[in-house]
Amino acid sequence: MTIAPHGGKLINRIVPPERAGELLAQAAALKKVAIDERTTSDLEMIGNGGLSPLDGFMSGADYRAVVKDMHLAGGLPWTIPITLGVDPEVADEIALGEEVALTGGPGGDVLAVMTVEEKYTYDKRERCVAVFRTDDEAHPGVKATLNMCDVLLGGPVTLPRPIPHRRFLEYRLSPAETRAMFDEKGWDTVVGFQTRNPIHRAHEYLQKCAMEIVDGLMIHPIVGATKSDDIPAEVRMECYKALMDGYYAADRVCLVVNPAAMRYAGPREAIFHAIVRKNYGCTHFIVGRDHAGVGDYYGTYDAHHIFKEFDPAELEITPLFFDHAFWCTKCGNMASTKTCPHGKDDHVFFSGTKVREMLREGKLPPVEFTRPEIAKLLLEAAKAAD
Repeated sequence: MTIAPHGGKLINRIVPPERAGELLAQAAALKKVAIDERTTSDLEMIGNGGLSPLDGFMSGADYRAVVKDMHLAGGLPWTIPITLGVDPEVADEIALGEEVALTGGPGGDVLAVMTVEEKYTYDKRERCVAVFRTDDEAHPGVKATLNMCDVLLGGPVTLPRPIPHRRFLEYRLSPAETRAMFDEKGWDTVVGFQTRNPIHRAHEYLQKCAMEIVDGLMIHPIVGATKSDDIPAEVRMECYKALMDGYYAADRVCLVVNPAAMRYAGPREAIFHAIVRKNYGCTHFIVGRDHAGVGDYYGTYDAHHIFKEFDPAELEITPLFFDHAFWCTKCGNMASTKTCPHGKDDHVFFSGTKVREMLREGKLPPVEFTRPEIAKLLLEAAKAAD
């Protein structure tokens, strides 16, 4: 593998199996701090190295540097705060330097032991404006942030085992495992594709354009928390598999789930997504139209422009920028403004909102939007949800 993890070292905060029992026994005597689904996703990514170089939840210095300057306190690029929030009453009962057990899931299982090195408060509105460019509570990321607890705990974490899951086990590979897989496949260059939606024809077009210049493609869908109206992860995974089976060269593509939650932070999240894929071993990363956007909060290509604010040597991973792709009736295929000479009247665009309306009405999305196999899966899922 030709690209180093962010910061130069792939973090692993999961103890060897032979030490798991010892750590769980230790945790049994500690104070318990319950964490929610989103924080659990961050914990999983810290544990498996997806958020390298972080070895725990951010200190106050790192938090402030990220919010203000999009870098960690030590100068490494980083754009999204990774924090653990607790109520003030809980924080008051924890001494600095104390170890606590982080618990979560339906059974309140012990997920990790954390050494609390710091407790600090923060301005939620300031964080929202910096990260999301708005404090409008209609923005899902803003809403989630404003609902966070008022005190943040900082410090390293140690996990007795990987976060337990029941879904997509075959596709849950750690960054160390994807790097080993790329080496085994002989892929020196790998392009990562971020998605929280079923792959439609525009996505397929971007991916296959990118595949012409690299050895392999990793489709890396987020399966953590998303908006309530996003297509469920189970449906999306079936769509990805059907597309790969029918339309991709099997030795040039792989499917791996990303356990992270969506922030909908637009430009900042584009940088964050690139860093995460770098940790998974990708050398290139696709950045399309309105990457990680929601509503009208970001410009169409703001996620492209933000990369200019970083020295390419800082990020190392190579972004591949793509314009809005569409079906051209005269070309008879997918195209973009860079490749198609025809006018807007010949271009067919399908927004996610429009497709969801079609599905609710029992209509099959057309081939200009997605492959027939995918359209059928989406329609069947929409009918089953009614």
